[in-house]
Amino acid sequence: MEKQVIVIGGGPGGYVAAIRAAQLGFSVTLIEKENLGGICLNWGCIPTKALLKSAEALEYLLHAESYGLKAENIQVDFPKVIARSRSVAEKMSRGVEFLMRKNKIQVIKGTARLRPGPTVEVTSPEGKIHTLKAPHIILATGARAANLPHIHIDGKTVIGYREAMTLPKQPESLLVIGAGAIGVEFSYFYHTLGTRVTLVEALPHILPREDEEVGKELEKIFRKKGLTVLSHTQVTELQKTKKGIKATLKTPKETLQVEAELALLAVGITPNTENIGLEELGVKTEKGRVLVDAFYRTNVPGIYAIGDILPTPALAHVASMEGIICVEKIAGLEPHPLDYSTIPSCTYCQPEVASMGLTEKAAKEKGYDIKVGKFPYTASGKATAMGKNEGFVKLIFDAKYGELLGAHIIGPNATEMIGELIVARRLETTGHELAKTIHPHPTLSEAIMEAAAAAYGEVIHL
Repeated sequence: MEKQVIVIGGGPGGYVAAIRAAQLGFSVTLIEKENLGGICLNWGCIPTKALLKSAEALEYLLHAESYGLKAENIQVDFPKVIARSRSVAEKMSRGVEFLMRKNKIQVIKGTARLRPGPTVEVTSPEGKIHTLKAPHIILATGARAANLPHIHIDGKTVIGYREAMTLPKQPESLLVIGAGAIGVEFSYFYHTLGTRVTLVEALPHILPREDEEVGKELEKIFRKKGLTVLSHTQVTELQKTKKGIKATLKTPKETLQVEAELALLAVGITPNTENIGLEELGVKTEKGRVLVDAFYRTNVPGIYAIGDILPTPALAHVASMEGIICVEKIAGLEPHPLDYSTIPSCTYCQPEVASMGLTEKAAKEKGYDIKVGKFPYTASGKATAMGKNEGFVKLIFDAKYGELLGAHIIGPNATEMIGELIVARRLETTGHELAKTIHPHPTLSEAIMEAAAAAYGEVIHL
């Protein structure tokens, strides 16, 4: 077997696959047209978390009195908030560059396209074209912000996530269209900094992929903060005005009009599968996404695909693991196929939201007889001491065997706590075992133990 791999795309799928391939003794070439780290590191996961940390710090300052402290004349320096976020992203991108050098991975800047052979044709930023060949070519070209049929991102009055994290000045008002993780996070960020935000979601509740109780709880908390949330609402028309935009919104009860300085379109992503040579080689796709087997092999020998161009969850940690499994299979190891039922989903607003596995509704639809345990943070000593006791932990178990089917957390540090429950599911830990596992006191993680106990009628602190 020739130990050569070409990876197209340097995001969290591509660069991780490249590093793992290098660790396994392959000669690796990575092609990236922009900056290493991809959307996640440069325009998504990392810089948005820096923005959200600034918002969280501001929230603490604004509520300093409730902690017995005084903080006066608090001001937001919006350009500095943005600059901090960009510096964090740049630092992490340099870190990936270091990892490429450390692992002796050749990095070529340019735009790649598959050609018969199969080979890879690379066009440099200067327009020079050269051809590369390897027995294994991994596609990790990622995705970009999606448009609606009647609403398109123009980068000026209708913006996407890229523009939302690099605005030159803070908008006075913002209409956010779409209440998935991106829409919710930016709504929280801008509202906390003082922008008047209207969050619109066409489906019955925000974070529509989460458990219904979680979405409804976050709606309640957001409204309490003063953020306007309109679920089950469609934007039927968007007009540009002298001051920004005017949107016509259709709710189940009425038609409304909302004016704002900017509109942020956050309705999902579109895979970057155009113009990369898939059709020329006959690589099978469905609705714009590449079809692969359990080890990310396409129907064309030597061509593999991972990450957001697949019909799998479009998450950075998913792309990374897909890349590792793909490369290990190429190397002749025997990796296990990825268990997508253990994939965590995280939203980093305040309170945070994290989940894994089936929602209560999905578990019932699949025919499970279930036990549900729920523990509110109002009953948590640690959460109360933190001044952050909104939300709950909700666990769903198969009543027959005690299998953990789903875990749903809304509250402080939810995105860190979900890891315990992913490990529990992978190790086939039962509800009774979780309930009997000692958790340190006082901690937020006790809520996991208490929620498991609640499912079996054994909860102590409720």
